Amino acid sequence: MTEMKEAAAAGRLMRIQEAAADVGLTPRSVRYYEEMGLLRPAARSEGDYRLYDETDLERLRFIKGLRDDAGFSLAEIAQLLEDEAARERGHAAFHATTDPAERRRILCERVASFERQIQTLQRKIDRLQAMVDDTEARRVRTVAKLADTGISEPC
Repeated sequence: MTEMKEAAAAGRLMRIQEAAADVGLTPRSVRYYEEMGLLRPAARSEGDYRLYDETDLERLRFIKGLRDDAGFSLAEIAQLLEDEAARERGHAAFHATTDPAERRRILCERVASFERQIQTLQRKIDRLQAMVDDTEARRVRTVAKLADTGISEPC
């Protein structure tokens, strides 16, 4: 079965413009994510157009959310996605072996992956907390200046 037929069997395929619009991105952003290795289209059409399935759209939404909502860089997103892919590969490898030493190695790799993810997330929390602290300090200074005006009307 061809790659296109396999992807079509999994569900409806969309060209890049339609997939990008569905997720709220530009086609250029989707192409860039592909160039960065964050995404691989489900298939290519006979005319070599990129074709995306629902799994691709979910991944694009995830990437967009990490970038826009959580403020992650593309490098951080790439690491998070690679850690997830490695965990999936490790899961399959764990169930494919009964060797206790190999299972232990796989589980240790999974723990290391979670630790990297925790460090990435903690750095993000620390940066956001520093921004909150800075904004709070500016608010306090502004409220103090407001009190110095002698006008007691609330803002």
